[in-house]
Amino acid sequence: MRTEDNLPDSNGHFGIYGGRFVSETLMAPILELDRAYSELREDAAFQAELADELRDYVGRPTPIYEAKRLSRETGGARIFLKREDLTHTGAHKINNTIGQGLLARHMGKQRIIAETGAGQHGVATATVAARLGLECVIYMGAEDMRRQAMNVYRMRLLGAEVRAVEAGSRTLKDAMNEAMRDWVTNVADTFYVIGTVAGPHPYPLLVRDFQAVLGREARGQIQDKLCRLPDALVACVGGGSNAMGLFYPFLDDEQVAMVGVEAGGYGLATGHHAAPLTGGTPGILHGSRSYLMQDDHGQILATHSISAGLDYPGVGPEHSHLKDLGRVAYETVDDDEALAAFKQLTATEGILPALESSHAVAAGMRLARTLDPEQAVLVNLSGRGDKDIHTVAETEELS
Repeated sequence: MRTEDNLPDSNGHFGIYGGRFVSETLMAPILELDRAYSELREDAAFQAELADELRDYVGRPTPIYEAKRLSRETGGARIFLKREDLTHTGAHKINNTIGQGLLARHMGKQRIIAETGAGQHGVATATVAARLGLECVIYMGAEDMRRQAMNVYRMRLLGAEVRAVEAGSRTLKDAMNEAMRDWVTNVADTFYVIGTVAGPHPYPLLVRDFQAVLGREARGQIQDKLCRLPDALVACVGGGSNAMGLFYPFLDDEQVAMVGVEAGGYGLATGHHAAPLTGGTPGILHGSRSYLMQDDHGQILATHSISAGLDYPGVGPEHSHLKDLGRVAYETVDDDEALAAFKQLTATEGILPALESSHAVAAGMRLARTLDPEQAVLVNLSGRGDKDIHTVAETEELS
């Protein structure tokens, strides 16, 4: 497929997905954001400012690392890791928040809000707010605050107000609902920093653009190491921002297979998972049309994942489009497989992956076993696992 075929139309549709399903109150700020981003997307000065921040503040480029011990233990293809865990704040989320923070400043907004599940996006947003001198409010489900207490403390140290959301399942979906309500109430001075490639247009487009830096880097770095492109890319998918960032610069390379990995939770058959692309149907949530976990009446179903960052019933609309086109294969990894991958990568390479990333590592190992030793699998290590140590330890005690 050609990359230009994967641009949204003027109303933000990727095929039959995406769009703008928002209240009349939000349409004005959405259109204001669309106009501002359309101008700055091609603005050389803005892009140069962003490039400087990515290099000097975020710490880009991040390296490609060949996990030789893990590859030997796994058997089959060589496994390479794109080390987004080495960015400032420890996850790919900072690529997007620095971009949206600069965009907010150019639009004259002095207050930014965000939602977060695992806390990585919240920490990255609070970090950028401190960097740019902006007021910051983070919405977080109460259950996620319990699971990610360290990141809550980090956000508060950075000067952000963290508001607990007690509604619903007290996870990411509910935090996003509350952030949307705040935005409706305070549209005049507030910029909503969405953390993934979801939400109303232009968010899926601009978040993908800000995250595509990791895929562009990976494309050149792996060619330097192999003198060719990899055979496959693997990335975890909650909302899907790290996966879109990796996949997008490779979409025209038909010889490169792509695998998006959703959270299988306790297993698809149990219904307790967070895998809308694998086990859901198309519907509308948080301002756009995409695959969702919903019942026959369109009511959103409860989700489960050991990883707070993947515990979301929807997915970015571009992923839905790529699924229907057959360009990306989507599969699941359950909690037990993710935990096993977490421990194996830690023991063999001395790298603690985030539980989100552990889903991708597990699927990458699964795929590598089916390939030949001269073939190569590139796994996006989207974040570091320090934040998840308490969750892993708690699970071990219960097992």
